[in-house]
Amino acid sequence: MMIKKLPRNRAGRDWVVGDLHGCFELLRHLMKTIGFNPQTDRLISVGDLVDRGPDSHLVGEWLAQPWFHAVRGNHEQMALDAMRNPLEDLDRHLRNGGRWLSEMPPAERDACVAALAQLPLAIEIDSEVGKIGVVHADCPGNDWSALAERLAANCPSAEDYDALLWSRERVFDRGAGHVNGVALLLVGHTPQDHAVRYDNVMHLDTGAVYGGKLTLFCLDDFVEVSLPAGAEHAARFQLH
Repeated sequence: MMIKKLPRNRAGRDWVVGDLHGCFELLRHLMKTIGFNPQTDRLISVGDLVDRGPDSHLVGEWLAQPWFHAVRGNHEQMALDAMRNPLEDLDRHLRNGGRWLSEMPPAERDACVAALAQLPLAIEIDSEVGKIGVVHADCPGNDWSALAERLAANCPSAEDYDALLWSRERVFDRGAGHVNGVALLLVGHTPQDHAVRYDNVMHLDTGAVYGGKLTLFCLDDFVEVSLPAGAEHAARFQLH
């Protein structure tokens, strides 16, 4: 499944979290701050769950939770490539913080790789404001509907993979045009000092693993909640 479609959450709140890179304890703290309710709320990740941070080995436990949904980031892709083709791709993963996976016991590593392999490239969420998209880096061609069709048919192009997992063009250019077919697109990949919106694309990677902060974005009231690494209290902002 290359695209996951989530129905409207009428019982609770939907939160989207920026790049985690193994900072799951920081996420746990932030979830307590917002009063996350696993019975009714959902947590969606923009990818890059693993590498560089202290708790990457816990990724399988988080992905097993029914309220947790994630797209594949370039670091999940590097992990998969490293296991599938170690002669060519293992060294790249190790250089990018992937030693945790190589050091896992074989059975645990196989289970973790299997979980990562199931991650979709995109998530589409039904909401009161319309469709909301989640990908790791960017939407190719600024056309969500065409991308969703290709992913549903399991036929993404090489250009799709490049844009979805690796593109930084929108951040570097401070905008690359409106993404058609969604009210809002949530992405990560390129660290920012704070959550920033270009066009109708919200960038949520705020560099938690680099000593920055971890950011959650509420889809119900467009509130951003951020927790700096090592801090006890989160900051809350209303975004417009």
